[in-house]
Amino acid sequence: VQVVESGGGLVQAGGSLRLSCAASNFSFTWYSAGWFRQAPGKGLEGISCINKDADNMYYSDSVKGRFTVSRDNAKKMVYLQMDNVEPGDTARYYCAASPTSLVEPMCVNPKPSYGYWGRGTQVTVSS
Repeated sequence: VQVVESGGGLVQAGGSLRLSCAASNFSFTWYSAGWFRQAPGKGLEGISCINKDADNMYYSDSVKGRFTVSRDNAKKMVYLQMDNVEPGDTARYYCAASPTSLVEPMCVNPKPSYGYWGRGTQVTVSS
């Protein structure tokens, strides 16, 4: 089983970045997926989750209106389009897949011991 994030990097405030997540060796199409982040000295925050059919999404208040989650089940990919980024978005971003249809609890109460998680990709936003 693999979940691998990519697309992180250094971006200026107000800019855009697109994160990608590639899933393999499990039945991804039956899993909800989500993006989580952890800044230095802070806890894990669920920022966006999407159900298996991509018809139900959750966004945290901190990213609502700026970030967009999407998925391509044929390619086993999940994406996070990050627009109008802010210095407060600086964190390590993780992708996860969970065998649940409840996207809000998946994001609001992340459980790193449940489902499949990647190792993360660093996003740094300069002011």
